[in-house]
Amino acid sequence: MTESLAFWEHNLSPFLWKFPKSWGDWGPGGIRWYGLSYLAGFACAYYLLKIYHAQNRSPYEPEQALNLMTFQVIGVLIGGRVGFLFFYQFDSMLEDPLVLLRVWEGGMASHGGFIGVALATIWYVRISKQNLFPVADIIVSIASPGLFFGRIANFINGELWGRTTEVFWGVLFPKAPDFTLGIARHPSQLYAAVLEGLLTFFFVQYRFWKSDIAQKIPGRLAGEFLVVYSIARIIGEFFREPDAPLILGMSRGQFYSILLLFSGIILMKTASQRANSLQDER
Repeated sequence: MTESLAFWEHNLSPFLWKFPKSWGDWGPGGIRWYGLSYLAGFACAYYLLKIYHAQNRSPYEPEQALNLMTFQVIGVLIGGRVGFLFFYQFDSMLEDPLVLLRVWEGGMASHGGFIGVALATIWYVRISKQNLFPVADIIVSIASPGLFFGRIANFINGELWGRTTEVFWGVLFPKAPDFTLGIARHPSQLYAAVLEGLLTFFFVQYRFWKSDIAQKIPGRLAGEFLVVYSIARIIGEFFREPDAPLILGMSRGQFYSILLLFSGIILMKTASQRANSLQDER
């Protein structure tokens, strides 16, 4: 047990502020870091859209940007919640469908969020009569901050911890089943924040600003983002403790990421073919 004292014990509260006890046992119980992470992600996305418009890289004025963000918020929240229950707790959802509404209990899936955003974007472009591919490029270029802040919130919550480890930066997570044994685990949430959030952000921003890919081949940047994210997620999953039964020897995150990877490749190919076709017509 002496060796375990070298590891940092996770003691962070999931609440920025808890409701007074006089309020009773109500819903979320306070202001949670997890909820704030979503607000931070959406705020960064809106700020990026304003920069894009100022630099003539986006057609969306502030009011139009708010309309676009509204669709994305709906897609992320509904897709993330439904995706979590469908991919990871399907039986629980069948037994108690109202669990969908109890968002304060936790449970969001990034892959479900991607599906939700995709459907919301398709819905948006149909209503606004725009082209899907250019809009998709803009959407993926503002998505990474939300992924980053979400993973930081996972760490603060002490959830989705990593596999056991002896590295000096290992963390003792009180919610882990072997916590009392002094067994440390990888802070895989922070690895994911770097891989899924920062890495994809710098990659997409570099491609968006330093190349003309978004103008010449609309939709390709969206495909590239999906490929980079999928690879980053697959790598990060090697350090994360699986929180659901494996599929074909892979964690759920890795399996769903492979499907997302192929989707990205197909999107890249489709975008390139479409761009070539339009160029030939000219």
